[in-house]
Amino acid sequence: MQLTLNEKRLLLELVKKETTTPEEMGTILDRPADSVVQYGGLLSQKGLAKVERTVTTTLILTGEGSLYLKEGLPERQLYNSFSASTSIADLNSHPHAKIGLGWMKRLGWVKIEAGKVVKTGDAATSAIEAGLKNPDTAPADVKKDLLKRGLVTEEESVRYTISITDEGRKLASSGITLTGETGTLTAGQISSGAWKDLSLRRYDITKRPRPLWPGKIHPYQRMIDEMRRILLDMGFTELHGSIIQGAFWNFDALFQPQDHPAREMQDTFHLAGEQPLPKGWEKVRNMHESGGETSSTGWGGNWDPEKAKATVLRTHTTSLSIQHLAAHPEPPVKAFCIGRVYRREAIDPTHLPEFEQLEGIVMDTHVNFRNLLGYLKEFYGRMGFESVRFRPGYFPYTEPSVEPEVFIDDLGWVELGGAGIFREEVTSPWGITCPVLAWGLGVSRVAMLRMGLTDLRELYQSDIDWIRNTPVIHGGRC
Repeated sequence: MQLTLNEKRLLLELVKKETTTPEEMGTILDRPADSVVQYGGLLSQKGLAKVERTVTTTLILTGEGSLYLKEGLPERQLYNSFSASTSIADLNSHPHAKIGLGWMKRLGWVKIEAGKVVKTGDAATSAIEAGLKNPDTAPADVKKDLLKRGLVTEEESVRYTISITDEGRKLASSGITLTGETGTLTAGQISSGAWKDLSLRRYDITKRPRPLWPGKIHPYQRMIDEMRRILLDMGFTELHGSIIQGAFWNFDALFQPQDHPAREMQDTFHLAGEQPLPKGWEKVRNMHESGGETSSTGWGGNWDPEKAKATVLRTHTTSLSIQHLAAHPEPPVKAFCIGRVYRREAIDPTHLPEFEQLEGIVMDTHVNFRNLLGYLKEFYGRMGFESVRFRPGYFPYTEPSVEPEVFIDDLGWVELGGAGIFREEVTSPWGITCPVLAWGLGVSRVAMLRMGLTDLRELYQSDIDWIRNTPVIHGGRC
């Protein structure tokens, strides 16, 4: 069994003392008492000694308590300030009237009669007065009053005792050699070879150090930052916008019919007030009613501008994408948005009324569907998903449409979003003639897969243990 020099010295002294204190042993070993406790703890881990920790709580007079011990408690000073009786008005002029009168009544020293304070007899020493002189020996209820009145404060003192075990006594009797040892080496000792004659302290390199918990960015926010960094590295520009949108941009500009169920109160958060329609809104109306100047026939019927003015919490970040395209109808455009969206969902392990969505768009003269698949595969690859495949899909404002899937061990193929090329019904009203690649994905779904979570709500909770133990690096990625 490997022991340090100080452990050996302490063990040999414990053979003589049986039981001792760190203070006593510190004097003998010429070491601080705290260090002796540490040596004792190391011996205790090896079963050679026993360290007992005793915590004693004592009551110490505060500054106010010391003053009242000398001059008397407020109720005693107030009681001594008048003879048999006095008026309440006169008594209120005393500096201790507010607290003293209540305690005098509680102790039965006085009674109130016709606006006067009348003494009831001799005021014997109260339990709290006696307790103030010897707070540690006072009854529990008196201690409680002393603490409540701020007359005393609790002070804890810790005392250690160290004793030898049978195993320690057995080891000591087998013979222990005391030799000097060092835990550090100097450059001179190494270059001169003097280290060969030194007794080096042994270290247990398999023992885990005490964990340190530095500040960390929340794992979910860290993953959002990673997505943002990947898209910026791929040459995209980030879009920002308000979570409050007009129904025009959230629905109508994306060629969603005005009678679509998603626009109803049960699916969308509607707010008070109206949002003005943008310049050129008539082309969107024409697109809905007849297909405008395209080969589309639109949705038919009458398009109501009042419905388009409704104010909603955005249900997707695509509303920002179409606004950006309307403001920048000429290529090239390469932009993305990561933001929170809102839908009236019942809360359960896989649904929340608010969550993050990532949206990306690319507009250029010669981009095509194959370019879209390439962007998606590159993005998911940088996110650490090695196997990516695509399945045909359908979405209201893209055609053709596709659903990207990634392969997850134990889960198989998992769908992670939707993508496609914006329909001409979406782009034509704004004078856009180039193809627009577009995709969106639920950020929280990716986070759950990356972090091995089964409940979406865990992403939004500040579970300190989970935050501490979540790795900062995933497969070489921060």
